[in-house]
Amino acid sequence: MAAHDGAEAMIWNGRSYSYRWLLDRIDAWQGELDGALSRGAIVASAPHPVTGRPPITAGMVVAVEGDYTPELCALLLALIDRGVIVVPLTHSVRRQREEFLAIAEAQALFTFDDDDQWRLVWKSGSCWREGDGALNALDGLEPPQNPLLVKLIERGHPGLILFSSGSTGKSKAALHDLTLLMKKFQQPRQSKRMLTFLLLDHIGGFNTLFYVLANAGTIITVPGRTPDQVCANIERYRVEVLPTSPTFLNLLLISEAYRRADLSSLELITYGTEVMPESTLKRLREALPQVRLLQTYGLSELGILRSKSRSSDSLWVRIGGEGFETKVVEGILWIRAESAMLGYLNAPSPFDEEGWFNTQDEVLVDGEYLRILGRRSEIINVGGEKVYPAEVESVLMQMENVVDAVVTGENNPVTGQIVVARLALENPEETAALKRRVRAFCRQRLLPYKVPVKVTVLERAAFSERFKKMRREEQGSGNG
Repeated sequence: MAAHDGAEAMIWNGRSYSYRWLLDRIDAWQGELDGALSRGAIVASAPHPVTGRPPITAGMVVAVEGDYTPELCALLLALIDRGVIVVPLTHSVRRQREEFLAIAEAQALFTFDDDDQWRLVWKSGSCWREGDGALNALDGLEPPQNPLLVKLIERGHPGLILFSSGSTGKSKAALHDLTLLMKKFQQPRQSKRMLTFLLLDHIGGFNTLFYVLANAGTIITVPGRTPDQVCANIERYRVEVLPTSPTFLNLLLISEAYRRADLSSLELITYGTEVMPESTLKRLREALPQVRLLQTYGLSELGILRSKSRSSDSLWVRIGGEGFETKVVEGILWIRAESAMLGYLNAPSPFDEEGWFNTQDEVLVDGEYLRILGRRSEIINVGGEKVYPAEVESVLMQMENVVDAVVTGENNPVTGQIVVARLALENPEETAALKRRVRAFCRQRLLPYKVPVKVTVLERAAFSERFKKMRREEQGSGNG
């Protein structure tokens, strides 16, 4: 960053920020952190000589809530630099904030609003408080008690706590040693202008931020994540790389926002977080033939693997790279990574004795290339035959008037499960006629046991704030 201090580091709210600005703000935050807390510090911390407030020091657990604002990014780097364990949160998980703070044993919380104004609250006993005042040792927190946190603190390394989406149950807190997770960024890569689509509390969002900064690229922030807003920012700021999800790309195609903006600067779209429907990939290739399409693969527990798609219109992908090993056991992908998390703060370790992680993803293998079929837990078993939801969704989304499809299994006393389809429609349609049309369309393209038995209509497309398809009806709106 210092070697490129005149370069454009970030664009936020239409304003450009240089790497020199970012470095200066990191230094300013270091001074702020030296006397940041008035209560709630570890008792052994020495008060600031002027303010009487103890500093935020190495080994403390500090949560940071907000989007990619300039001050938040500078603070995040300052905290990591001094060996803090950081917990990135976004406003989309506010309902779960207290739960997440408790699991992480957070001692301080910085919150940033949409204008980049911030406030600090800290843990005092069992409460969170705001304001200044003299240090009272009786208000001090005990150091973190979780054995994994203690282990990381003893190493003297900065840390990262990421919470899973909870799409298949209770959210899990993955604890990373940032010294290991950030080793991948030491290898110089291409400098790119990249749009920050995936949120900071997502491993993909974290990866985007640090890839750009490590290679003196430019972070382009967006005020919202609708297709028109994203496309307008790509045009205005000449974005070169868009990291996103298949669900968003489907919305992009439905809205035809790509037709209303100049996307000639766009070189690469990377997609991950869920299985890409083959029909969506084909339509995207036709809509944006000049853009290279790359499937990515990563997990909160392991980090983001390097990947290479066989071609832009192929769902076959090669994954791995330095620091990662892969193997397929009985059709399931397993990964061993140098950058793997230390473990879950609130769940048993998922690693086997040799350090391998079961991704639960079923895959097909063709030499060096894999095709991701979907999570084993989402696969539908109809009379002993496997049905992959993404395959059926891909067919349904080729139908006229269907803008989105969510396919799940439902228990059945005869076949074990049946295939259920929930559809979002462009225009209202009589339910009985829709069901007949769905079955006729699918019978021509799918084996009989894959054809939906039940068809219902969604009031809106079923995706989370992370633009990831939600297969469970009871999820409603969540962090997904």
